[in-house]
This record gives sequence, structure tokens and C-alpha cells, in this order.
Amino acid sequence: MKEFRRARRRHVPEPVAVIDLMTEQAIGRVGNVSESGMLLVANAPIVEDALYQLRFHIRDNRGRETPIEVGAHLIWAAQANTPGQSFAGLRFLTIDKEPLEALRAWVNAPDTGTG
Repeated sequence: MKEFRRARRRHVPEPVAVIDLMTEQAIGRVGNVSESGMLLVANAPIVEDALYQLRFHIRDNRGRETPIEVGAHLIWAAQANTPGQSFAGLRFLTIDKEPLEALRAWVNAPDTGTG
């Protein structure tokens, strides 16, 4: 199947927590991510068409973590098969230059199978 998204996405098999910066609570985990958005696997209530301030961390090939803070718009949401869980598509609206560069490099790095 051919991928038609504008930005390359990286599947994230290991759990990467997503924190709502307004409440400082984990609302789910990253399913996949690009430099322009992500699939959130939510385990907390989410609101379609809402704006969120979120943080998650990426780990480079040396094991160093980089925090990524984004302003995001929740574009769509759908119930998952697991009770209490849903999927949500978020588009990033704001991200600082340095975290964006780190995220871009991480997404475009060769897949080593370690996420």
C-alpha cells in the first residue's frame, strides 16, 4: 500500500507517554509521529476539534531523551477495540525550532527496530 501523507511518519512500538501540559496528566501514548502530527492512542477522555498543549520524549541512538512540546489540534477521534481507549489524529500547530529539528531527524533516521 502506498503512503500518501505529506510528511514521513515513524511507527513507535515502545510506549512513549503523552502528557497534557495543562493538567500534567498522561493522556495516552504515541502510536506514530511525523514532524507535523501524530496518532495518539488515548486512555483518557479527549475532545474532538480541541486544542492541546502536549509533551512527549524521543530517545536518540545514544539513549538520550529529548522532550518535545507541541501545541496540537485534535483533528479526528475514533473508539479503539480496547475499552477506555481511543485513537486520535493530531496536527501540530506550534513546536520550537530545536525540538522540531530533533523530531525531524528522529523520524527520518533509519528504522533500527527499536522505535
